Amino acid sequence: MAIDLRTFSIVDSLQPQMASYLSTVSRGYFPVAYQACCVIEIAPGIEINRLMDIALKATSVTPGLQVVERSYGMMEVHSDSQGDTRTAGDAVLKAISKGAEDSFKPRMLTSQLIKNMSDHHCQLINKTRYGNMVLRGETLFVLELEPAGYAYYAANEAEKTAQIKIINVQGFGRFGRVYISGDEAEVLEASKVVEARLGNLPGREIPSSGQDA
Repeated sequence: MAIDLRTFSIVDSLQPQMASYLSTVSRGYFPVAYQACCVIEIAPGIEINRLMDIALKATSVTPGLQVVERSYGMMEVHSDSQGDTRTAGDAVLKAISKGAEDSFKPRMLTSQLIKNMSDHHCQLINKTRYGNMVLRGETLFVLELEPAGYAYYAANEAEKTAQIKIINVQGFGRFGRVYISGDEAEVLEASKVVEARLGNLPGREIPSSGQDA
């Protein structure tokens, strides 16, 4: 069965909030701060089971996430060793005869800054979040992108860049979403850096129709 590589992302150092966030949504083994992680997203989704097996047998990494959908599958593995994490990713790439550059280049669909958040708006978002809480008066940055797997990279880069709070991250499915909040100047700086770093990642262009090639 032909496998299409959608996301291939190495996060070299999970920041404290990002590691804790992944632990809130993980059904596997929880990552901790400053570990390296590898996120891989493919189509069709069912094949992610076989690829997780390959990654775990290639080296000493620990599985945190595995999501199997009809269309897409996503896996995350992590380790104290960046070398082991990269080796696991390379083993998956070899198994599907792909290189990292064969993944899709992330495309930003929505980038919003909402300033001076109101109480009730904050409450709506906080009801469904898995991270921190957005509070009145803060600025909220909302990013929507595809492929979804790059959402984890984006949120981690935001935390590296500025004093922000990670509110929610959705890194699987058709589209990925990132919600961060904080002081306006900090959130603005984080948003600029995240957009620039996503734009510099290598990969195939997603067709303008939005359909996978």
